[in-house]
Amino acid sequence: MSENGNGKDVQLAPRELRQRLMRLSPRQRVDALLDVAEARALVRSMPAEDLYVTIQELGLADATELVQLASPGQFRAFVDLGGWQRDKLDSHAVLTWLRAARGGVDDTAEFLRKLHAVDLEVVEYLLREFVEVHDLEENPDVNPPGVTMETPEGRYLIEIKVEGVEMSAVRMLLNDLLAENPFEAVRLLEAVRWELPSEMEETAYQFRRGRLADLGFPSLEDAVALFSRMDVAPSPTAAARPGLVPQSGHVDYLEAAFRGLTLMEALNAEDELREVASAALVADLADPGDLDAIRRASETVRDYLSLGLEHLTGADTERATDVLRDTPMRRIFQTGFSLTLQLKFRADRLMKLPGALLEGVLMVLPEEAAAIVALRQKRPRRALRVEGAEPVPFRSRRELAASEALLARAEAQIPLLRGALGGNDDAAREALARFGVSLETLGVERLFAAVVAMAVLEERADPRPVPLGRVVELGQRLFEGTPDAPRVRDSAAERARKGLEPVVPPEAHAELHRLVGVTLSRLLEELGTAWLQDGRLEPVASAILPMESAPIP
Repeated sequence: MSENGNGKDVQLAPRELRQRLMRLSPRQRVDALLDVAEARALVRSMPAEDLYVTIQELGLADATELVQLASPGQFRAFVDLGGWQRDKLDSHAVLTWLRAARGGVDDTAEFLRKLHAVDLEVVEYLLREFVEVHDLEENPDVNPPGVTMETPEGRYLIEIKVEGVEMSAVRMLLNDLLAENPFEAVRLLEAVRWELPSEMEETAYQFRRGRLADLGFPSLEDAVALFSRMDVAPSPTAAARPGLVPQSGHVDYLEAAFRGLTLMEALNAEDELREVASAALVADLADPGDLDAIRRASETVRDYLSLGLEHLTGADTERATDVLRDTPMRRIFQTGFSLTLQLKFRADRLMKLPGALLEGVLMVLPEEAAAIVALRQKRPRRALRVEGAEPVPFRSRRELAASEALLARAEAQIPLLRGALGGNDDAAREALARFGVSLETLGVERLFAAVVAMAVLEERADPRPVPLGRVVELGQRLFEGTPDAPRVRDSAAERARKGLEPVVPPEAHAELHRLVGVTLSRLLEELGTAWLQDGRLEPVASAILPMESAPIP
C-alpha cells in the first residue's frame, strides 16, 4: 500500500496488514511482528484479540516478547480473555500473564504500567488468594510457617501461600508495589485483608463484560438471537451454463463469495464474519479466551455461512459474491442454520410417533438412530458413519439431503417394526420377552435379523429367536453357491417379504424391501461362507442372529 495514497488508503493499510498477518502461521506471524525496526509500534497497532490468539496458538512461554511489547490496554485485554473461566477469575492464570509481562530490571516501569491497567479488583483478588496479611500491631508475635516478607514501615507481615515460580512472582510483585508507592501499597494490603473476595470478583467481572462488548462479544441474549429460526424461501434455480458440469466434493461457497470482493469489501466482510463468530462463541456459553472454543465456533460459522450461501445462490458459486454483497452475513448464517432446524423439528416429530420407543430404545436401525440423535441436539448436527465419531455441523445441501433420507427411512422403520412385533405396545413387549434380554442389550438390528430369519422359515411374522432345531433348515433356505462364491437364494427374500408385508403398513413396504435385502446381505457376509463350508452355524453366529439356547419342540 502506497504511503502517498488518499485518506481511504491510509485507513485501509492497518486493516489490510492485520488481515494479512492473521493468514500466516503463528510462528510466521510472530516473526513478522518482531523482525521490524519498530516492533513495539507494530505490535501495539494490532487488535488485542488478534495478539491474544497469536500468543495462545504459539504458546505463552514462546511468546513472552509479544506480551512485553504490548500496550497496557492490550495486556488488560489478555487478562480479560485468558484470566477467567467464564465468570470466575483464575488467579493462577492472571499470575502467569503477569510473569510473562515482566521483562528485565530496566523494564519495571513498563511492567507496572501494565499492572495498573488491570482492574484493581483483579490484583486485590489475586493477592487475597496467594497471600495472608498479618497486622503486627494487632499481633506482634505472629510467626507463620513458610515464606514471609515485612513491609518497610514494619506494620505488616505478608505470608506468601504459593510455592516455586509463583512464590517468586508474588514476592516480586509486592516488592514493586511497595517500592513504587508505599502508601498506596498499604491501602492495597488493607483491602486484601478486609474486602470480600466475592465482591472483588463480581466488580471485576462487570468491568470485564463491558470491555468484552467493546471487543465485539455481545451479551448472551443478543448472541442467542443469532440462532433464531427464520422462514427460508425456496432456493433459486441455478442458471444453466453450457459446458458446466455439476461440482463434486465439498464446495466452500463462502470462499467463492470472498474471491469476487474488492479489497475493501473483503476487509469489511471479514470484520462482519468476526462479529458473527463472536456471537456464536458467546451463544455456546464458551469462554471468549478459550482458543479451542474459538476455533470450533469459527468453523461452525463458516459451515453455516457456506450452507446458507449455497441455498441462497441455488448452488451457483458465480452468484455467491453478489449474494454476500446484498445480504447481511448474520442473515446468511440464519438461513443455513434454519435449514438444519427444519430437520431437527422433523426428528422431534418422529419421536412422538406410536411405537417410536420401546423400553426406552428408539425403534430404528443404528444408522438412522445416530442421525436422529445428532439432529435433535440443540445445534442440529450430522452423524458420521464412523463408530465413536462426534457429530459435525452441516456444510452442504447434499449433507442435508442425506440426513433427510435417513429421516424418511426412520419414519418408515418405526411402523414397520411395530407391525412386525404385533402392532401394539403390549404385543411388542410380549414378543421381546421371548428373547430373554432387554432390547438395549439385544439391539434393534439383531431383533430385525431374527424377524427376517423367522419370516424366511415361516412365511409370516413370528418375532422370536431362531430355534436351534431349525438352524439347518434356515441355512438351506438362505444360502446357495460355494464357500468361495456364496449367494442368497432369491426365494429367501421373497419368503421374507411375503411373510412380513401383511403386517407392515403399505407406505413402509419400500423400506421393508430394502431392509430385508440389507439384512440378508449381512447374514450372507457374516454366515454364508461358514454355512456352505461346514453345513452348520457356529454358536458365535448368535452375536448376529439371535438363536434359542435349545431346540423348541
